[in-house]
Amino acid sequence: MGFDITGLGSIFDFGSKIIDKIFPDKTVAEQAKLEMFKLQQAGELQSIQNEFELMKKQIEVNAVEASSTSLFVSGWRPFVGWVCGFAFAYNYVFMPFIVWAVMCFKPDVPAMPTLDMGELTTLLFGMLGLGVMRTYEKKNQVAAK
Repeated sequence: MGFDITGLGSIFDFGSKIIDKIFPDKTVAEQAKLEMFKLQQAGELQSIQNEFELMKKQIEVNAVEASSTSLFVSGWRPFVGWVCGFAFAYNYVFMPFIVWAVMCFKPDVPAMPTLDMGELTTLLFGMLGLGVMRTYEKKNQVAAK
C-alpha cells in the first residue's frame, strides 16, 4: 500500500464502500469503481504534472537569479552557504576546543551559546541539493559569470 499524501486515496476508498452499498449488482459496482479509479489516477497524474511544471519554473527563476551581476541578487546563496558552514564549524569544531581550553583555566565561566542546528541543517541540506545542479553544470562545462 502506497503513502497517500493528498488524502484522496481514503476518499476514494470511502467512495468505493458507498458504491458497494448503492449498487448491489457486482458488475455495475465494479464498473463504477473502475470509473472512480480512472478519475483518481487522472487527478494524481495532473497533480504530479503541476508539481513538475512548478519545479521547472523555479529552475528558470534560479537560472536568471544566478546569472545576475548584482551581489544582492546572485550572492545570497553563497552567503547563506558560508553562514551555514561557519555555524557548523563553530558548533562542532571551534566551540568544543574553546570550551575545553576555558574550562582548564576558568571552570566557573558560563557556557558558550550553541546554535540551533536543526534549522541550519534543513537549510544546508536544501542548498546542497541545489549544489548538485552546479556540479552537473561544471561537469558539462557551463560557465558561471
